[in-house]
Amino acid sequence: MGQIQPTPKSLLIIAVTSRYEEALRWSCDRAIQQWGPIAITSTPFAFSETDYYQKTMGPDLLKQFVAMAELIDPGSLPSIKHLTNQWEEEYATTTGWSESRPLNLDPGYVTDAKLVLASTKNHAHRIYLDSGIYAEVTLYYQGRQWKHWNWTYPDYRRLDYHAFFASCREYYLDHSRR
Repeated sequence: MGQIQPTPKSLLIIAVTSRYEEALRWSCDRAIQQWGPIAITSTPFAFSETDYYQKTMGPDLLKQFVAMAELIDPGSLPSIKHLTNQWEEEYATTTGWSESRPLNLDPGYVTDAKLVLASTKNHAHRIYLDSGIYAEVTLYYQGRQWKHWNWTYPDYRRLDYHAFFASCREYYLDHSRR
């Protein structure tokens, strides 16, 4: 029988998608209030690989990633996803933008071997965690590079995203040894 080991902590990341730079800043402020300092912030990327969100979020979307400085228990991902969903609702009801969903927040985590994203949607490649939240391994790290699966969202296949996640992985490796 295998011995149960303590769960290693993970690097919390949040993908922030909106057409409004103000929403990106608001989300970063909220994350800081909740989890403390941000370790790494990406530049805002043009999010043009799909028009799936256009009806509810509008055109010309931007996606920005933030990685929090404090490592987290990966088992907390369901509660984090519930919290970020509450933030989305709060932002939609208090800002007065014309879109029904002016902000999308997708939390996940990075380890030395993978990028995991939380989802409220079930699918064949997703594992149920708790409280209506699923998780998927979106990218995996092998041969000194990030690699995707056939289910990986098209934007997560981008090399500029991979460069950001490589920075996250290095941060994680440095801080998980402490």
